[in-house]
Amino acid sequence: MDKDRVEGAVEQAKGMAKELAGKVTGDAKLEAEGKGQKAGGKVQNAVGGVKDALKGR
Repeated sequence: MDKDRVEGAVEQAKGMAKELAGKVTGDAKLEAEGKGQKAGGKVQNAVGGVKDALKGR
């Protein structure tokens, strides 16, 4: 498994936590940061998936 996939999953989890904390506290900025971090983690995870697929060839 490519390290980008692992790091992407970690970033997604951090983003979800920030987003939830922002919703609970009513902090729109924190919620937006969490959404952005979560999206970045998804992209990084996808990049890792492509790398894994290319290694498998």
